[in-house]
Amino acid sequence: MTTKTALVTGASSGIGEAAALKLQGLGFTVYGAARRADRLQELAAEGIRPLAMDVTDEASMSAGVEEIVAGTGRIDVLVNNAGYGSYGALEDVPIDEGRRQFEVNVFGAIRLAQLVLPHMRAQRSGIVVNITSMGGKIYTPLGGWYHGTKFALEALSDCLRLEVKPFGIDVVVIEPGSIATEWGGIAADNLEETSGHGPYAAQAKAVAKTLRAEASGNRNSPPSVVADAIGKAVTASTPKTRYAMGFGAKPLITARHLLGDRQFDALISRAIGLPRN
Repeated sequence: MTTKTALVTGASSGIGEAAALKLQGLGFTVYGAARRADRLQELAAEGIRPLAMDVTDEASMSAGVEEIVAGTGRIDVLVNNAGYGSYGALEDVPIDEGRRQFEVNVFGAIRLAQLVLPHMRAQRSGIVVNITSMGGKIYTPLGGWYHGTKFALEALSDCLRLEVKPFGIDVVVIEPGSIATEWGGIAADNLEETSGHGPYAAQAKAVAKTLRAEASGNRNSPPSVVADAIGKAVTASTPKTRYAMGFGAKPLITARHLLGDRQFDALISRAIGLPRN
């Protein structure tokens, strides 16, 4: 059998690193991509092929896909994991930062899909795995730009799934809950810098506290639970369209489905400990 090839973005740490190792363990030739290739040295030592790639740079993405196809002759799995959380009150966040959040979390993912799909169509097989979040189904204060990107990627994934089905290609959404990575601490720092000293300071303090607690809390799930879901999706004959896993994901997504807007507002406000009027 021809060894299948996978590309994982944001592979230098956390979910991306775990996913790259998981796919390698399943027998894939894995390319791990990150903006800084020097941060991929540990993965390279494990046999993952390092790839310098910036998902906001067209030349970088095109060259990366060309390198993979030249090296292996195919591409079977794209895991769009690269992303970050831009937190702050919508009134405070500069519009250019909002655009950058979409460039990284949405446009980078879809552009990579555009680049790999011709190869997948030629093979009549392939799977695009988009890492969204439970934040693509629920919302929290001061996370508008981040949630906006995840909601958008969910919708784009649904449309893409229908479009590529006739070519033997599938699209899967992965919706992690609270995962033990550096993501929450970085988002909290970003939030305090943006909204920690103005009219939204009290909210920023509460949300930043929650983000840091999620980043360091014992209840968080390890990145391996997300990697395991990715492994299930790419090896299933008919994968599910969505996989929700990790601390809080299924209960909160279910609550959002069942509760009205005002009820969910109250639930989130209490959970975060937002100050009352």
